[in-house]
Amino acid sequence: MTVVRSRVEVERPDRLEEACGVFGVYAPGEDVARMTCFGLQALQHRGQESAGIAVGDGNSVVVAKDLGLVTQVFDEATLSSLPGFVAVGHVRYSTSGGTASWDAAQPHISAIDDELIALAHNGTLVHTDPLRKQLESHGVTFRSQTDSEVAAKAIGFMTQKTRHLRAGIAYTMEQVAGAYAMVLASKDALYAFRDPHGIRPLCLGELPEGRGWVVSSETCGLDIVGATYVRDVAPGEVLRITQEGIHSEQAVPVQSPSACIFEYVYFARPDSVIDGQSVYQARRALGRILAQEAPVEADLVLGVPDSGVPAALGFAQESGIPFTDGIVKNRYVGRTFIQPTQAMRQLGIRLKLNPLPEVIAGKRLVVIDDSIVRGNTSQKLVQMLRDAGAAEVHLRIVSPQVLWPCFYGIDTDTRDQLIAANKSLEEMNAWIGSDSLAFVSLDGLRAALPDVVHPGFCEACFTGEYPVAIPEEIAQDSFLTQQERAAAHSERLAKETATIIAE
Repeated sequence: MTVVRSRVEVERPDRLEEACGVFGVYAPGEDVARMTCFGLQALQHRGQESAGIAVGDGNSVVVAKDLGLVTQVFDEATLSSLPGFVAVGHVRYSTSGGTASWDAAQPHISAIDDELIALAHNGTLVHTDPLRKQLESHGVTFRSQTDSEVAAKAIGFMTQKTRHLRAGIAYTMEQVAGAYAMVLASKDALYAFRDPHGIRPLCLGELPEGRGWVVSSETCGLDIVGATYVRDVAPGEVLRITQEGIHSEQAVPVQSPSACIFEYVYFARPDSVIDGQSVYQARRALGRILAQEAPVEADLVLGVPDSGVPAALGFAQESGIPFTDGIVKNRYVGRTFIQPTQAMRQLGIRLKLNPLPEVIAGKRLVVIDDSIVRGNTSQKLVQMLRDAGAAEVHLRIVSPQVLWPCFYGIDTDTRDQLIAANKSLEEMNAWIGSDSLAFVSLDGLRAALPDVVHPGFCEACFTGEYPVAIPEEIAQDSFLTQQERAAAHSERLAKETATIIAE
């Protein structure tokens, strides 16, 4: 039985947030629900608002999902009620579709006559309203406003017409645009497919002794169930896994490779390998490059846990400045439905991070972090370190300045809320309160990810060059800076005033 919890509004985090993680298993004779649960726990960092698992047993598909962390949603009784040999799972952080709700939780179910399919989606589709309206005109009903449900219902609708699930998937891939890595379970098969740019990651693994196959957003999901990494799902490819083995087909033509470059900076777990590149080694390299580009005299190097730590080690190695653990992270404070009191909220960053005064007092610090979005967290971090006795705080960021919003499954603000789009480097440094501030260059970020590993990346949040076109009605307000938005508002007021005077 599913318990629907009331939704509590939470403050949006001052950092880039991944949309979700997906996991799938085809393994006859195995406890696929339990394996999927473990896989989702390994991917928990990609989404903490809801979790769900759908299982096929050859006759039907059953789904269990709810709001909360994986361990809050699934217990022994729930997992025991999900027998079968094919499963897909999902952890969600809401972007498209808004706030956390049970209806928006995945996997989404779609009916094909008397049979069900379950779809889990990582990413965001761009402008699905026309497809939604088209489906509604044919009598298709929706329970949420998510783009993922539109994809699930489109697959079900076209499969019903063509009688072939692969045709339904291919049709939907031709109709939608944006970023997607999807896994789908029917009663007896597992499907995995990826957008033609390969923006969101998805990999394939094999269980020992040929016991089955696993697909996951990251290789850390393979590791936890003992699967061996085989390869990444190719852009535009559809994998179908059944008792007959794996069948691959190119459903849509490959377009310019545009894997999200932020996976290596922050989103992915450091023990994952994406498109052949070790995330940990990439972050170490970023730290070394940043030390070359923005050197500073200091006593200690600190990494903001967790993503900043490998880069801090690289910075320390290159600069010769000692690395230290000067910030402790509370690993049990994540997304929660327990709303903090106002007094606790005022503590801000201390709910998750706490400095070690005995380590940093009187020291000149180089603090390595992954990104700056609005700047509020960086400001609080610097003040927290000064309160702990730091003599100087030099902030070094292992990504370029985030100047543009993302529309492909990452929760960034409109451009007028991005500090780097509205302030110069000097103004940002003064506002944050650091003694100095520097970002790694885009060339430096690229250098940490050799082209021989992957030929291309999506860098839109740094450059404003989007691999998938953004509809004007979506982009027009999102692209304005504070100054541009104020000017546009003044222009509208002037036109309205002129109209009133003329009348």
